[in-house]
Amino acid sequence: MFLRQIALAFTLLVGVAFAPLVHADVPTPDQVVQGIADDLGKAVEGHREELKKDHEKLIKLIDGLLLPHFDIDYASILVLGQYARSATPEQRARFAKAFYNSIAHRYAEGLLNYTRGRVQVLPSKGDLSDKRTIVRTQVVLDDGKTVSVDYAFRKTREGQWKAYDVIIEGISYVTNYRNQVGEEVRKTSLEALITRLETQGEKALEAMDKAQQGV
Repeated sequence: MFLRQIALAFTLLVGVAFAPLVHADVPTPDQVVQGIADDLGKAVEGHREELKKDHEKLIKLIDGLLLPHFDIDYASILVLGQYARSATPEQRARFAKAFYNSIAHRYAEGLLNYTRGRVQVLPSKGDLSDKRTIVRTQVVLDDGKTVSVDYAFRKTREGQWKAYDVIIEGISYVTNYRNQVGEEVRKTSLEALITRLETQGEKALEAMDKAQQGV
């Protein structure tokens, strides 16, 4: 589970934001992922103890590194599924912000164990289309085993590639949380879910995960 958390954190943050890469004016999806992996390793090395004691500083680091390359609004609409259509623009915006913050806070500390070289970007199989593609990677764990982590990218109207989904060992983050969100909305309401994420954050997300696992 811990290794899965590291992979999930890395993937979600990949989609969320990262400093501009110098490889090209418009980085390819492969370059985005490799650049995030390298920059994350550089940012964490030598600062683990400091970041471990200052959670807010860690969150700011994550935001600064990862947010620009993740299409959080599009991902949030996918997670909301059918409920995105009935949600108001304000509710969609609040859900996107609250959901991302919950995930970032929950998995932040897992990133402190990340070191450069742990992510290997695999050879591309070619774009799925001129607007969507998948970047395949392998994350090396402490015991030497590897976890397959794929990133789904889409090209924005501005021509930039942004991640919107992470698939860990074949499990889609969007699909996984869409099922959980749907179940909670049916039990309560979308407004209640958004409020709970806004007020309880990572605890609300953890409760959703436990409910999904039947814990």
